[in-house]
Amino acid sequence: MNFATILSPRSLKVSGLACRRGERVLFEGLDFEVAPAEITLLRGPNGAGKTTLLLCLAGLMRPTAGSINFSGRDPERRPDSDIGFLGHLSAIKTRLTLTENLRFWAAVNEVSPALIEPALEAVGLAPLAGLDAGHLSAGQTRRLALARLILSDRPIWLLDEPTAALDADGDLLVAGLIDSHLDRGGMAVAATHYDLALKNPARVKTLPIGRRP
Repeated sequence: MNFATILSPRSLKVSGLACRRGERVLFEGLDFEVAPAEITLLRGPNGAGKTTLLLCLAGLMRPTAGSINFSGRDPERRPDSDIGFLGHLSAIKTRLTLTENLRFWAAVNEVSPALIEPALEAVGLAPLAGLDAGHLSAGQTRRLALARLILSDRPIWLLDEPTAALDADGDLLVAGLIDSHLDRGGMAVAATHYDLALKNPARVKTLPIGRRP
């Protein structure tokens, strides 16, 4: 994977955003911005609306009010063509090998299959490339999902608990991947209960999520 290539710059501005689940308001009046080479960490208890916010940013859920604007996008491309989304579910087919899984996502995201091997190497799974994904541990499955994320090579990363199921080495892997993404000019929003060992605190912002009493 060529982490030296600079990504097309994207920035995010959220204004007056509100979202409810049923009759319950999760958050309202939410305003924040994310610039290229920055990451915003979403903080809050379970049920506060962190995942809901990520789904709104990804265009998978419609907010109750407010606006979400990503600048720098090509208006001729699909709105989600800039977004790499890592959710709770790893989006892995257990009956396919690791390589076959990534070959599928390479086709979906219109990227070269030549990037599959470097992506597996980047997450430490290259020796298991021919193994059915159903034989992976929870941590290895999460690493495969991370390989899918970096294979897509999108400038905007939306990450929901990216270190879930990973050990200490996996936590450092996630931090390193995010650092490389930001170094290339990418931007990210991540919901996490844990601090990430990122190398430059100046480009990390924190956003509390959830209604205040």
